[in-house]
Amino acid sequence: MSRGNAKDRAVSAQYEAYPYPARDPADEARRLITGSPSHVPELAHHLFQGRLPSPCRILVAGGGTGDALVMLTQQTQDASIEAEITYLDLSTASREIAEARIAARGLSDRVAFHTGSLLDAAEHGAFDYIDCCGVIHHLDNPVAGLAALAKALKPTGGMGLMVYGEYGRTGVYELQEALRLLAPDSALSPEKQVAAAKAVLETLPETNRFRRNPLMRDHMDSDAGLYDLLLHSRDRAYRAADLMADIDAAGLKLTSWIDPIRYRPETYLKDPQAIRRVAKLSAAERAGLAEALAGNLRKHICYVTPVSRAERCDAILTRRSVPIFRDSATAQLFRSMPDGAETLPLEIDGLRLALPLPGETKAVLSLVDGSRTVEDIRKSLPKSPSWPAFEKRFAEIFVTLNGVSKMFLRG
Repeated sequence: MSRGNAKDRAVSAQYEAYPYPARDPADEARRLITGSPSHVPELAHHLFQGRLPSPCRILVAGGGTGDALVMLTQQTQDASIEAEITYLDLSTASREIAEARIAARGLSDRVAFHTGSLLDAAEHGAFDYIDCCGVIHHLDNPVAGLAALAKALKPTGGMGLMVYGEYGRTGVYELQEALRLLAPDSALSPEKQVAAAKAVLETLPETNRFRRNPLMRDHMDSDAGLYDLLLHSRDRAYRAADLMADIDAAGLKLTSWIDPIRYRPETYLKDPQAIRRVAKLSAAERAGLAEALAGNLRKHICYVTPVSRAERCDAILTRRSVPIFRDSATAQLFRSMPDGAETLPLEIDGLRLALPLPGETKAVLSLVDGSRTVEDIRKSLPKSPSWPAFEKRFAEIFVTLNGVSKMFLRG
């Protein structure tokens, strides 16, 4: 973040008044918040051929109140990965909450906390992995921020990013403009801004596009969520192609979207002629078309690497690969699917999908336990199929489940 201008000071003041997201360290005793990017099996699959380096240097840049930090620290410990984790954020109030959450889990010896700008990330050394979630879209110069983080990456490293998407946030920016007039930060304290915004929200007409957007709910969760969503002094939304352009400009390259199936126009198209046209589009055009067709991408989440990194990043399906579900809840979901199911019904941010699955999918998924290799699973099936036949079947299952970030491969 560029230093010293009025917008920078307003952003800093916001996070001192309303650390975001609102979190209570006492809640660590009952749950671990997980998500993307930076879910360890997910990032290992997409960036490190299925296995996170150990030892591993990790930076959480703009760590806020600690969601990504806590997840990374807990998951690397659970996986017996030797991790040196650095937290960096401008907000001292947010840092205090993140520190308390880490302490509540007994993980303080695994994290070094620093107050400062991500523009100075390289001063803390070179990192295998950097998490930057919900930060770039608040910077005065997003490309400069990405470039500063790129300088802090090892040549073999990678980064997980999340920025706001434009189409899924319909109505947010019109309402932000209105609230700059009705609840100006130049005249009101943050607390009075929140009160004024709540009064406006109570009387929004039914025609208001924000009110008609069912995907926007952060303002209902906490005052910090309301401020971050509707009163933020510097907040931009990205289209997929714009994000790809900024990634390129910073000397990075995109390796994977999360969830990749949402960035494929074929997910939303039925007409064969339209699908043939899609094949002629560039990667940026395809992602942008999918985004426009879906209309519900509130966030863009992706993994990137230095443009100079030549080796393959994602895990490759082989006989020795170990398929793993995202988590225990995902495992239970697929193991309880009906016998003979030919589709996977999903709802993602209001979008209902029925993704095709090959026959005997349940029998295959019932054998996925995080330790069996793909070859072990093949041999365990009744009337064990030949490797070529099973590889084709398993690849179809994997592409579908990985496309919605439910299954990964451990190298």
